[in-house]
Amino acid sequence: MGASDHTLTSIEICAGAGGQAIGLHQAGFSHLALVEIDQHAAATLRRNVEHRDGWEFERENCDIIHNDVNDFKPMVELEKPLKFLKGSLRRGELSLLAGGVPCPPFSHAGKQLGKDDERDLFPRMLDLVDEVLPHAVMIENVRGIKDDKFEEYRTWVEARLQGGAAVDPQTGVEQHYEGAGYQVCGWRVLEASTFGVPQLRPRAILVAIHKDVLDGQEFHWPAPKEELWTVRKALDETMKARYEPFLQRGGESKLKAEKALKRWQDMSGGIAPTLVGGSKKHGGADLGPSRAKAAWKLLGVNALGVANSPKELEKKQSEDRDLFRPDGPMLTVGQAAIIQGFPPEWDFEGDPERERTPGKTAQYRQVGNAFPPPVARAVGEAIAKVLRAAGPKIVGTSGDGIGF
Repeated sequence: MGASDHTLTSIEICAGAGGQAIGLHQAGFSHLALVEIDQHAAATLRRNVEHRDGWEFERENCDIIHNDVNDFKPMVELEKPLKFLKGSLRRGELSLLAGGVPCPPFSHAGKQLGKDDERDLFPRMLDLVDEVLPHAVMIENVRGIKDDKFEEYRTWVEARLQGGAAVDPQTGVEQHYEGAGYQVCGWRVLEASTFGVPQLRPRAILVAIHKDVLDGQEFHWPAPKEELWTVRKALDETMKARYEPFLQRGGESKLKAEKALKRWQDMSGGIAPTLVGGSKKHGGADLGPSRAKAAWKLLGVNALGVANSPKELEKKQSEDRDLFRPDGPMLTVGQAAIIQGFPPEWDFEGDPERERTPGKTAQYRQVGNAFPPPVARAVGEAIAKVLRAAGPKIVGTSGDGIGF
């Protein structure tokens, strides 16, 4: 199998624990590289790619790169994909370049410094577009980037892709950009709860497709689902499993567990507030700021922390902390991941040597910072539809490696 077949290939920067990678994988994309600077998230990607069924292509052909994306050189750095590509990656050969660039520069929860924030990686993403010239581009960020105060910055991003006049964010001088040959198909805010995620999580997504690929086609954004997926529907099975050992004991333990479980089931019929990953510099894991904690309380969940796994609960006998608090049970990392839209089998790596509870905080931060896989899948399928309709002339490569 080589790059001349119809495989849709992708490279993802700022890949985190794999939320976007899972969704794009489910949409039919085969990853050539996943780039992530956080050591725990990179370890999570490596662990799952090496062991998950259905990820055989990535096991053989995908580099998991633990490094700063500013130092990533896709045209010379890739190793595993060399056999599949029959050489180094060539400009115009990649189907999709995607990335959930860091949100703090535009987040309502931060200072919204935008281009003045050192964590702003939009310039690097656009430089990579120029270097790689993928058939399509997908960039995910928080909805704050759609605020009026960032209109000038958004215009500059779009001009870099499709051409036009914009103010250079570094010099403050307006200039005309030739663009990279793309058509920006939109910069739309999608609400995760309308795509089968039991959480209010609006994300701003930019999609751009090369004009030679579109060639008269129209990109259609995915339609939201009619049925909402509630917290109870998402977590009922795992919550019953957590209370099951106490139900089996009989007597007072059974009555206590039955009461706690029923209370949670009666209260959890709504949609969760937005999970947050928290700061590496401040505190441990909890489910969000005061307003979010109050919303979780109405859903029968105590949001002041994250519960131990069932195995750790048994070892530490932490049931009073984890399951039987007055406001309801705390969520485990695995349950938080389900709320984020991860498949139940996805594992998260942490650092047991630095955690009082093995890996819990490091794992939860990966979950809280993730892009919900069902949303990534929906957008990925819409992009894949356009790429496949464009035909073999662009899905593979021509003799010189330029797919257009």
